[in-house]
Amino acid sequence: MPIFTTGNPFDPFGQKNAPHVEVITPKKKKEPKPPKGSPFTRVLISLLVTAVLGFLYFYFELPALNFQNEEFYLFLLLLLAVFSISMIVLGEFRGNSVKEYVSYTRKTLIVPFYAALALIAVAVIGGATGWVVFRAKDYAALLPMEEGNFTEEVAEISFDQIPMLDDVSANNLANRKLGDLSDLVSQFTVNEASAQINYHNVPVRVTYLDYENFFKWIANRSEGIPAYMMIDMVTQEVTVVRLEEGIKYSPSEYFSRDLNRHLRFSYPTKIFGDVNFEIDEEGTPYWIASVVKKTIGLFGGEDIEGAVLMNAVTGESTYYDIADVPSWADRVCSADLIMEQYNYYGNYKNGFFNSLFGQKDCTVTTDGYNYIALNDDVWLYTGITSISSDRGNIGFILVNQRTKEARYYSCAGAEEESARSSAEGAVQQYNYRSTFPLLLNISGQPTYFMSLKDAAGLVKMYAMVNVQQYQIVATGYTVEECQQNYHELMISNNILVEEAPPEEPEPELLSATGVIEEIRFATMGGDTYFFLRFTGDTVFYSINSRENPLAVILNVGDTVIVEYAEKKTPITEGISISKDQ
Repeated sequence: MPIFTTGNPFDPFGQKNAPHVEVITPKKKKEPKPPKGSPFTRVLISLLVTAVLGFLYFYFELPALNFQNEEFYLFLLLLLAVFSISMIVLGEFRGNSVKEYVSYTRKTLIVPFYAALALIAVAVIGGATGWVVFRAKDYAALLPMEEGNFTEEVAEISFDQIPMLDDVSANNLANRKLGDLSDLVSQFTVNEASAQINYHNVPVRVTYLDYENFFKWIANRSEGIPAYMMIDMVTQEVTVVRLEEGIKYSPSEYFSRDLNRHLRFSYPTKIFGDVNFEIDEEGTPYWIASVVKKTIGLFGGEDIEGAVLMNAVTGESTYYDIADVPSWADRVCSADLIMEQYNYYGNYKNGFFNSLFGQKDCTVTTDGYNYIALNDDVWLYTGITSISSDRGNIGFILVNQRTKEARYYSCAGAEEESARSSAEGAVQQYNYRSTFPLLLNISGQPTYFMSLKDAAGLVKMYAMVNVQQYQIVATGYTVEECQQNYHELMISNNILVEEAPPEEPEPELLSATGVIEEIRFATMGGDTYFFLRFTGDTVFYSINSRENPLAVILNVGDTVIVEYAEKKTPITEGISISKDQ
């Protein structure tokens, strides 16, 4: 509106000394330039940009589209950020002040902002509901534990079923074998991971090959990986299993044939745990992908609900609940998950605060583990010790890696590292290094069995250490020799009582009567033996003259009775002899 001022000495109407009025018109305020294009167009383009970048992120990072997966929240927040930035850039805002810029941005991002807050709130609240402080009992119940009887449940196994190799030794043997194969060594490498499985009731390790590099993949991708390796853990023999059609899906593949990418696009909502290479009973290679579920709150209480079995050649796959997984699949629950769940049980079975202060009955697993073959399944073994780590075990657990059946065996004794030190000390002059102990039942005694390796990783000797008395250590160059030495040590230390051989029943005596037609004699072992043949017979009866002096004075024509304890042979041993009256 006009502004009037006074004070002009001149009268605008021609009147002297009349007041002067000046009219001032204010400038118009500059309005911000409106964004280009319609709001609908900007939203559509922003959604398209978000979809493209989101797909690229999903293609390479492969997050599970599952609200129990923490990475999924990060993925959604990233999509909201991309959409918001795109809306701001496409708006091309031009204002006169920071206040106006902030106001425009706030209006543009109001929906993504509240969506992001909602996601963060869900993640925080969902995570808090699974906090171990409040849910300690639920964490302790993740691994149901049964008491077991070691002697009854863990049978003594024969020497041809005791695994002699660990994963490092198996990998060394596989690499040496690959070096002998001119058609493979220049194109592929042995993957360091190998899985111990039971193949037709024989403990073996199977491992797969990787393409040596991207260019070797280009050269061989049409045929795939032509073989895998099987290492017999008893005989240490390495077998290269050639395939009629090569493996087309593996971690060293690219694009759609990459193992993890193929699994993710086949099962976008599944949360995968470990993925292991195994073979079925016909030798067909498979990938066993464990499927994880969160059982406590939104993110806590990780457990296995099932597994996806994927044919490594064709890429065909099937999901099985854990109770329905085929029996030939040995590794569904990983060793790390099992040990984590036992530690929850050992720490929190008496409550969270007891694990911090009183620590009554708090136990944990030892640092290592190994595997035992029982009833054509692979069972994980690890020792159990008190939370104070006093270098002694109070027991150990066996857990079925397919079904997660768990058993606890109370047995106070040495923990594994002490047993390894005892075994290495018994052959310290050779500087051999022990494998992680394998728990065996030897003559009803829990026994650590170890292979002793030289600096090159080759197995040179074997050792057995009594779990309860780890100063009892036996070694041998063969398993049989080691077991024999161990058995003798247990007898000498009054752990076992040497059993007297069973008394043989008295043999049923037979008798023959006849007239002596021929007498011969011979000295054997310091004793004189007389050999008598009756008239009309071809059998000679041998008589020890020291035991039967009558034989010395016998003559041809005498009639005698010979008792013997076995069927007649050309020379039959006589037990006793007498004259027929």
